[in-house]
Amino acid sequence: MYYKNLQDFLSGTGHVINGKWYPRVTSIINIKAKPALLRFYGEAKSFNAAQEITNNSATEGTKVHNAIEAILKNEEPEKDPETLAAVKAFNDFSQLHAVKIDGGAVEKQIWSPKHGFAGTIDILGEVDGEFGVLDIKTSSGIWRDYNLQTAAYFGALLEDEPWGEVVKKEVRGRWILRIDQQRVCQLCGAKKRTKGGNIRVRGGVSSCYHEWSDLIGEWEFKKLENFESDYEAFLAAKRLWEWENEEWLKQIK
Repeated sequence: MYYKNLQDFLSGTGHVINGKWYPRVTSIINIKAKPALLRFYGEAKSFNAAQEITNNSATEGTKVHNAIEAILKNEEPEKDPETLAAVKAFNDFSQLHAVKIDGGAVEKQIWSPKHGFAGTIDILGEVDGEFGVLDIKTSSGIWRDYNLQTAAYFGALLEDEPWGEVVKKEVRGRWILRIDQQRVCQLCGAKKRTKGGNIRVRGGVSSCYHEWSDLIGEWEFKKLENFESDYEAFLAAKRLWEWENEEWLKQIK
């Protein structure tokens, strides 16, 4: 990653909390190789085209996050055609799993003075009666990287650092809720995903003259186990990230 100067590095990779700079959890995890992402960039028409899709995808994901967070706060989500299917998927999920943020928080910033990192938790609250970290994803799958991200948040919450306005509780769980939306061919059952403008058709019959449905939402939910192993791997990634960026880190006073 190229940075123009120290300020560019600091703002692009971390947070300032209580007057101290901490590297961001997601910046640290980016040190890990992502073969699927490399393949996506390799298959794109150009680097700029891939960047545009990535940026558009991030914008769509933010809209879904905002809608879900509004629901959890008992607010009315914005009626955006791009998120209606995702909102329905979340409401379907909520029929089977109870998510409560009473005594918790949405978009909660946390940090680890012990290990020196910071991040923002999507949902800090109860899931099916257990208190912990719920991360919302709008990806096409639940990827291994998410274990590292949620382990970092979980590990920071186990430290003695106060939680600000949130009353400290025993943290017991980590979960990923994946919300996605796609169209289904009414003739052959193929599925078309268009997030960010990246069109992917899977399944069905290649010779079919597809008749696509409106956007249909789907959800996938997973509880993550083996925190100790995941946290150890995250801290190892952090050390590699520090090694990679040691010239910048030496300049921090």
